[in-house]
Amino acid sequence: MSVDFGRRVLTVRAGRHVSGRLAVRPALICLLLTAGALAIAVLALGTGEFTLTPGQVVQALAGDGTRAARLVVVEWRLPRVLLALVIGAALGLAGAIFQALTRNPLGSPDVIGFTTGAYTGVLIVIVFVGNGYFLTAAGALAGGLVTATLVYLLAFRRGVQGFRLIVVGIAVSAMLSSANQWFIIKVDLQAAYAAALWGQGTLNGLGWAQVTPVVVTVGALVLGLLAYGPRLGLLEMGEDAAAALGVRVEPVRLAYLVIGVALTAVATAAAGPISFVALAAPQLAQRLTRAPGIALAPAAAMGAFLLMLSDWLAQRAFAPTQLPVGVVTVSVGGIYFVWLLVRQARR
Repeated sequence: MSVDFGRRVLTVRAGRHVSGRLAVRPALICLLLTAGALAIAVLALGTGEFTLTPGQVVQALAGDGTRAARLVVVEWRLPRVLLALVIGAALGLAGAIFQALTRNPLGSPDVIGFTTGAYTGVLIVIVFVGNGYFLTAAGALAGGLVTATLVYLLAFRRGVQGFRLIVVGIAVSAMLSSANQWFIIKVDLQAAYAAALWGQGTLNGLGWAQVTPVVVTVGALVLGLLAYGPRLGLLEMGEDAAAALGVRVEPVRLAYLVIGVALTAVATAAAGPISFVALAAPQLAQRLTRAPGIALAPAAAMGAFLLMLSDWLAQRAFAPTQLPVGVVTVSVGGIYFVWLLVRQARR
């Protein structure tokens, strides 16, 4: 006998010994969000000073069309679109991991401070070592991991409670934000301007050199998530319930924390600290899917859709001036929270 909690579920079989259960509504929502993100991607590939129709964009992606169209679409615009999709999915996954572990909608890397820690690592590298993509990537990863370790140790009291992790993370984030401002003041004007612009979160100027390391790293981390199977959902049920079902709570939780921090650090290293995507994507996905808990795939699809839409708006809203995408995500996040507060007040 199986329990589906009132949801429509399909049983998928591959051979005699391999089978799985697929919830219909979450799968449909994932497909719709992915289709929406790809539609915006095609629109972004075709809009700009050199305008192309969707048909011409598809032809250029297939290797046909004019040489100028292939140059603009494949060489200039496609890397940015791919990074928006992959980084958005990574942020959605990171937010889903932390919200599931803390069992709190505020449990995202933006709030807990891991994004701020990754930014601190980048600023330390810029001030004391030098500028460069791989240097900043290493600094972001190191800063995020050190911050996560500090927050985890400070929040550990016979285990880690979600509310305690959030409170400690907010405190650490506030201190790191002050340190980040000090670093920006101490560096020369040109470096300070570059750091401040990068600190808003931007995909401007990124190309194929950033696509490969981001895609490979995010892909490896996703494989790590798949290796742990449904353990995240079991942890969301509570420590006692997860332990009773055979989950080694602290090692598994620590592994999820490392994966979530790594996803955040990769996104921060490539595009800077992009706010609100990791916070809002899992919640919006859960509302659409009506799932009883946080689901990773819909959160990733929602993250890709939100960042792709925000980046297109950042490019076209005040064209030819291009805004940092973080400015748009903050605005969208503010609108979302106002709507959420109004909705809660009416209740």
